[in-house]
Amino acid sequence: MRSFNRLLALGASVAIIFAACGGGASAAPTIGPTEAASIEATPAPTEAPAAFKACLVTDTGGLGDKGFNDNALKGLQDALAAGYATEVKNLESKKDADYTSNIDLFVADGCQQITTVGFNMGEVTATKAGENGDIAFSIVDFAYDPAIPNVTGIVFATEQAGMLAGYLAAGVSATGKIGTYGGLPIPPVTVFMDGLAAGIAYYNQEKGTSVELLGWNAAAQSGVMAPADNPWGNSDFGNQQAQAFFQEGADIVVPVAGGTGIGSFNAAKQAQSEGKKVYAIGVDTDQYLTAPGFESVILTSIQKIIDKAVADAINLASQGNIGGTNYVGTLANGGVGISPFHDLSSLVSADLSAGVDALKAKIVDGSVKVADYLK
Repeated sequence: MRSFNRLLALGASVAIIFAACGGGASAAPTIGPTEAASIEATPAPTEAPAAFKACLVTDTGGLGDKGFNDNALKGLQDALAAGYATEVKNLESKKDADYTSNIDLFVADGCQQITTVGFNMGEVTATKAGENGDIAFSIVDFAYDPAIPNVTGIVFATEQAGMLAGYLAAGVSATGKIGTYGGLPIPPVTVFMDGLAAGIAYYNQEKGTSVELLGWNAAAQSGVMAPADNPWGNSDFGNQQAQAFFQEGADIVVPVAGGTGIGSFNAAKQAQSEGKKVYAIGVDTDQYLTAPGFESVILTSIQKIIDKAVADAINLASQGNIGGTNYVGTLANGGVGISPFHDLSSLVSADLSAGVDALKAKIVDGSVKVADYLK
């Protein structure tokens, strides 16, 4: 029976995932923005490519989340624009039961490559890949150990970028309190929150401060989560939770809950209109760009470069490399990072910016490990 890698994040999970790649799948090409990424090595088609249909199934958060699902769809569209596919289609999952039916629809429709989006699709993707060995699958936010021959797992060491954001937030905060909450208590969510906790702890150690993180206890792995019946699209909860953090004294909020976070951005914008100096940090994409109207609110975003990884997987599949490997996006290979400070760059001193850069270098060279700051 296949063992699913539940992505317990941090260094251990990355080691597990690379171990999966190091067995029978060791010869499989890597994907994503690695130093040897195949997109750069593959010339653009000089003539019309053979027909290749790539399809994508979203998670229940759906399109319009201005982050996770939207960015995966962008990867599908980029693959079409680059000539990696000649036809693309997508279906939205409104409930968990849609995962299976949507994949089945795409199998029947002749899709040669199917991308599934979200940790919760891990088991059904493995099942359907096993039933359809001639179809290339990829899945965002899930990896398998051992790897599945026709599946590419796409995961991210988001805690690394989260640590940079936590350090930054600690340096910007005037109150010494930062709030965060998640959508569901699953690893692709809690790694963001772990990273924040680690970055704040590192800042406190370096500066002799006592900045607090509200909403998440990394040592206990517990904290504030959105209601389970609508974790990704509950803007009312996002608004209320941000207000609660502001009332507790936080001046920066970090929602890790898809479209629910838009409610928190609204709360911060409303508080700013009342004269309060409060801000937010986005997730998944540069939400300064993808969530227009909140430019005065968004300090930075903790990014997973999902679109490029999705497009890379489609490119490889179109060349006959249908899976058997897992990709991990890191700070070192450009698969994760934090976005520019945009309109709020004046809040970030030269010394703080240099500190963020120095921390990034230490995470990349291994001298600082996120896990060491979660105790």
